[in-house]
Amino acid sequence: MNRTAPWLIAMALALPGAHAAAQDKPAAKAAAPARAGFPEITWDDLVPKDWDPLKQFKDMNFGVLSDADPRAAAMLKKMRETWDNAPTNNAMDGKAIRIPGYVVPLEEGKSGMTEFLLVPYFGACIHSPPPPSNQIIHVRPREAAKGVKSMDAVWISGTLKTLRSDTFMGASGYRLEAVAIDIYTDKK
Repeated sequence: MNRTAPWLIAMALALPGAHAAAQDKPAAKAAAPARAGFPEITWDDLVPKDWDPLKQFKDMNFGVLSDADPRAAAMLKKMRETWDNAPTNNAMDGKAIRIPGYVVPLEEGKSGMTEFLLVPYFGACIHSPPPPSNQIIHVRPREAAKGVKSMDAVWISGTLKTLRSDTFMGASGYRLEAVAIDIYTDKK
């Protein structure tokens, strides 16, 4: 009996835009007060319009692969390499932005969180494979973020740079020095 490898499902959920139907994105809820000078963007704005991460896998029949199949392991390795080297949208370099996402801590101290990844959906990098690198932002707050915990939904405001970083939680295609971190709240 053939079954689709579970990692393929997890990887598919990490595709840009794919998580919208499967996860409750912060962007679908109410926003924190807007920050002057920081226009709101979406995660899809970070992806080049012509990038198709599955193009090289179009002829592959995922339904016949199991986790034990060596072809599945080879495909996973190739897919991970593709996603870790995902191209960035160079038009976003140097832009002042505001974007919602979830916190994946990298460095914390007594004064608060000093470095983290911002990801588009809950559980990314922690409970599932990391999304493509063009869907991960390496955040360095100007001041340590107090009261921010793992997987908190937040709004981040700052200037975006197309700068690759490799961390133990995943590769990011962007870096942002956060001038503001707002906890995401619902309108209710």
